[in-house]
Amino acid sequence: MSPVTTDSKALIVEYFEALSGQPKTEELLSRYITDPSLKDHIRQAEGAFPRYEVIAHQMIAEGDLVAVRCAFRGVHKGEFAGIPPTGREISSDFMIIYRVVDGMIAEHWIQMNAPEIVHQLTA
Repeated sequence: MSPVTTDSKALIVEYFEALSGQPKTEELLSRYITDPSLKDHIRQAEGAFPRYEVIAHQMIAEGDLVAVRCAFRGVHKGEFAGIPPTGREISSDFMIIYRVVDGMIAEHWIQMNAPEIVHQLTA
């Protein structure tokens, strides 16, 4: 593995460990992320599922890209997709690819199954 690949993967491992199950404060997000849309996504998820967990199942890195197959787990304590808090615990698998630039997450692409999450909250 090239040094860039190794560093990118190490950053994402550290990032997952720092955020999973913890409050996603602005200070914490700014330590790892320069991508404004990722920060917004995390703020929204944190508002609906405070201290949510992200569990990495597999991680593949090449150059400045890191792909992660992972699971999201949280308790619905804030509005999500117009659904008021239910107190239900939900979990969902998703995929995310990060682009790391200068030791920070600069871009991301995520594929989640939002209808599955809505179903878990309304079923």
